[in-house]
Amino acid sequence: MSKIFTPTNQKLLTNVVVVKLKKGGKRFEIACYKNKVVAWRNKIEKNLEEVLQTDTVFTNVSRGDIAKASDLKNIFKTDDKQKICIEILEKGEFQLSEKERQSQLNAKFTETATNITNMCINPTTQRPYPVSLIEQAMKDAHISVKPNKSAKQQALEVIKTLKESIPIERVKMKIRISMNSADSKKCKDSIKKLFLSVESEDHDGGFEIIGISEPGNYRELTEIVGKHSRGKGLCEVICVDEVDKTQDVFNNANT
Repeated sequence: MSKIFTPTNQKLLTNVVVVKLKKGGKRFEIACYKNKVVAWRNKIEKNLEEVLQTDTVFTNVSRGDIAKASDLKNIFKTDDKQKICIEILEKGEFQLSEKERQSQLNAKFTETATNITNMCINPTTQRPYPVSLIEQAMKDAHISVKPNKSAKQQALEVIKTLKESIPIERVKMKIRISMNSADSKKCKDSIKKLFLSVESEDHDGGFEIIGISEPGNYRELTEIVGKHSRGKGLCEVICVDEVDKTQDVFNNANT
């Protein structure tokens, strides 16, 4: 029987989270440290040794039943324990603590609000809402989020609800940027990355670009232009176009 190794400052099995994966008709389990599974999945923790109590794969951690090497080879198509553990870690199920569950929900709530800010504007001001205002509007409307559903898909659904309480429209912005050619050399690539599409680009006598962007990118574009042109460049909204509802359906299907 394999013994689970824990550091000297840890008590045996008192800090364990079991991640379970059913595959090939069999159940496989790994023993991990609390708080580390979520950190790994959120790309915060990247050192596998800080996540796993041991690289042993079990069929039942609490009983210490070790998975057969032949089963691992046949089902995972490898005998590399690290690769097997990573697959279980990323695809398996585990029980979150109440603190972890609330933290995950809070992060998803903010991510959903951020997506809404990036996609929408206040039609009165023609500018995006601050994330904090969207979060408050969601709370006032008693909107909750689902931890296992993508933030973008939930944002599309929440926008419809928010329209009942605040003026909000999902749009794309047509933005014109112009600045000195010399100033643009260091930032034009960063500018282009924030456009969904570029309608025109002119380098004759200066740098000018017109393109379509999400509302949430407008502030970053103005900051880039202001920084690199030392306040002499121009970033302006030419017009805004409401997103077709059929595009919402398309995005929902592909999120």
